[in-house]
Amino acid sequence: MSGYEFDVFVSYIRRGNPYSWVSNHFLPRLRDCLADQLADEPTVFVDEEMERAANWPARLEQALNRTKVMVAVLSPQYFRSPWCLAEWDTMVERERQLGMFTAEQPQGLIYPVLFSDSDTFPDAVKVRGWRDLKPWNQPDPVFQQTVEWTGFHQQMSEIAVDLAKKLPRIPDWRPGWPAFRPEPPYRAPTPLPRF
Repeated sequence: MSGYEFDVFVSYIRRGNPYSWVSNHFLPRLRDCLADQLADEPTVFVDEEMERAANWPARLEQALNRTKVMVAVLSPQYFRSPWCLAEWDTMVERERQLGMFTAEQPQGLIYPVLFSDSDTFPDAVKVRGWRDLKPWNQPDPVFQQTVEWTGFHQQMSEIAVDLAKKLPRIPDWRPGWPAFRPEPPYRAPTPLPRF
């Protein structure tokens, strides 16, 4: 296989409120709003949808390697996760190799979304502009029945517009891009289902 497989890779912590929020609200709205903006059906990778019995470290690496843009859902927990940090570092290194996220080429390959905090983030993260979704970070499904939901939907529509503008400007895919993993032994991001 050559070329890109996914438009967007969603990088997020798979526990706590950020996980519930991504599953319940962010991901469905992202897919729907991107579909409103792109001529072709958007392809979004989320690790939760990997095939059963897949070699998940290899599949994560392959998916990220073949993704145009990574949307990172930022929270303090994100920066305590070895897997999230490996995904982040992978895209930062690709930006470096492509000469992106510089004074000459300020566009990057990471689209950060702020779920919570930001004061405790690493300095290298604080220099990136992010979409602040803290006012809409309610993880429970009932959030969709509140008046704040329309504001959240508007924010997601704007994110989709941003991504739709960014995707055509992404450099062509190249083989051999780096991929980082946490040090073995690997620990799955969440417990795997029992058969």
